Amino acid sequence: MKVVIAEKPSVARDLARVMGAKETNDGYISGNGYAFTYAFGHLVQLCTPQAYGFHNWSIANLPIIPTEFKLESKKLKRDGKQIDDAGALKQLNTIKYLLDKAEEVIVATDAGREGELIFRNIYYYLGAKVPFKRLWISSQTDKAIKEGFANLKEGTEYDSLYMSARSRSESDWLIGINATQAITLAAGNRGLLSLGRVQTPTLAMICSRYLENKDFKPQTFYKIQAGFEKENIKFKATSEKIDKKDVAEEAIAKITVGSEATVTKVEAKETKEQPPLLFDLTSLQQDANKKYGYSADQTLNIAQTLYEKKVITYPRTGSRYIGEDVFEQIEELFQHLADTAEEGIATISRNLIGAKLNKRSVDEKKVTDHHALLVTDEKPGALLQEQRNIYNMIAKRMVESFSDVCLKDITTVVINAGGVELIAKGTVIKQYGWRLSADQVELPDEDKNTEDQDNENAQLPKLTAEELLEILSLELSERFTKAKPIHTEASLLKAMETSGKEIDDDEMRQAMKDCGLGTPATRAATIETLFQRDYIKRDKKKLIPTDKGLTVYNLVKDRSIAKVTLTGKWEQKLEEMRANKVSYEVFMKHIKDYTERITKELLQLRISIAHEEIKPLQKGKIKCPKCAAGQIQLFDKVAQCDHYARGCDFKIWRTLNGVMLEEKEMKNLLEKGKTSTLKGVKTKEGNTVDAVLTFENFKVGVA
Repeated sequence: MKVVIAEKPSVARDLARVMGAKETNDGYISGNGYAFTYAFGHLVQLCTPQAYGFHNWSIANLPIIPTEFKLESKKLKRDGKQIDDAGALKQLNTIKYLLDKAEEVIVATDAGREGELIFRNIYYYLGAKVPFKRLWISSQTDKAIKEGFANLKEGTEYDSLYMSARSRSESDWLIGINATQAITLAAGNRGLLSLGRVQTPTLAMICSRYLENKDFKPQTFYKIQAGFEKENIKFKATSEKIDKKDVAEEAIAKITVGSEATVTKVEAKETKEQPPLLFDLTSLQQDANKKYGYSADQTLNIAQTLYEKKVITYPRTGSRYIGEDVFEQIEELFQHLADTAEEGIATISRNLIGAKLNKRSVDEKKVTDHHALLVTDEKPGALLQEQRNIYNMIAKRMVESFSDVCLKDITTVVINAGGVELIAKGTVIKQYGWRLSADQVELPDEDKNTEDQDNENAQLPKLTAEELLEILSLELSERFTKAKPIHTEASLLKAMETSGKEIDDDEMRQAMKDCGLGTPATRAATIETLFQRDYIKRDKKKLIPTDKGLTVYNLVKDRSIAKVTLTGKWEQKLEEMRANKVSYEVFMKHIKDYTERITKELLQLRISIAHEEIKPLQKGKIKCPKCAAGQIQLFDKVAQCDHYARGCDFKIWRTLNGVMLEEKEMKNLLEKGKTSTLKGVKTKEGNTVDAVLTFENFKVGVA
């Protein structure tokens, strides 16, 4: 029997249907020589520090660097409902039962880094030995699934992908656990302050941009603008910035309405504006945020739903290119869009059939695990409006990307008026090309400052050098420099993609993707984590740091953990590991050395925090077992002594062996040395039992 392990139940059901398996069992579907089972995403995860004997938070314990990482089953949510450990263990037992009977395993988790990690963690946690092959597909259409099963890859081909995923997971654990405990202990009586390998530099970008904007002092400058007309075409010409008012007034005093100005230079230049590259996930998230206000996480979830509906290709892609093999199918997809898409997209698709297509987005060497986002040849049918919006964005980008270039004549005219140089610019589109399908109003780019665009004209008349023009209007305007705008999710995603470097060119940004913050698949989750930690909030589209977020930022802004470039270099090394250019051992030694260094740095902070917003949920009447003089404060995730300022660093997790302890049981544990009998206690062996937790020599046990 061949056992197929999918990432979620819905995918397993779909694969089973395509491959002719129809018998529904508890936790799997069987038939036609197959058994299709599933995880619920990350069914197995790295153990918490408690599994290594670190039940309380103490400076003496840090840094926590396991000799070997352990795995455990994860508490899960499915359809918004909590699945307890027993539910996760039940599914793991089902998978183990099938693996024990399997002659071959087929990995059908999502074809990417995290999908590989999901399977391998289950496989190694269960101690499986049966060989496995990989189903690697870029769409969920029946045709793609059948072709994928007919061309399975050897599992060993993806060992380097797994090592990259494992390194990412373990490095996040090491830095997140140690940095979080270190800064929380260093900050004193302030509750849990969370840090992370990617989340902290992302928070730093949001906070630094916010503070830069808030503290910005506008500088005054002046511009002279004159109006002209020729052949019934009115246009304007504007001076460069003039910093001082008296200089500007002196200059404009030399010019009068009705006098003549001389055209000193006319330069016309034809430019070719290439179509945009196809979407990867990050660029789709950026444009969806600009156009519809969708969050990165919302766009990812919509795209994932469309993928599971089989109408788009794999969404978690970091590539904006396709290979020649996929390009050969593009005309068929245009025929599909001509028959099924909304009128504007359908019309342009018809025009592209049989035409010479632009191949800017075709480059096999730039395709990584998956090619760029495309629609499939499945009819989309009835979609929710937000799904329709994302589907149309992908379809529209396809017709743009393969359309002809846009040809423009850009004319720059220099005019001398009373010794003052004025500049007029005008653009004439000679061939619309891909812009026939572009939005009439360009999507705003939050990073661009538009204050100097006032010498642009929709149209210019034909002008020649030495020509005289009458000045019809004259104006001296006072302007102010503008701060960089506060980050939106669109601009933040762009900054994460390039490690904070301001790069407008699509292809240059693509070249930077291997050293950005996180990956296209994880950036949305990182931003959502900042919301969940109460570090940032939304103000319409703007991302605003909270007082808590600014507190954390001010503590770490000068530390390496907040540096965007460092995290970008790590991401680059993870990509190199995927390509077998860097070893797991070398990378993890670097991470462990860094963990020791950053932990020491953070423990040395000992800074009093100005903000008082981080309060304990309650202060119980529980005597501290370490200093005896202090009382234990209960926070959301930890309990700690209130005598931190007097030298007591006692802290303990509130969730112990899978059970969240309220005040009564925490008091029993810390004062009496044991709790009452608790339900759902997790043992070292992974079993869930009714048991008593004990506390002896600052270690928690199960009796």
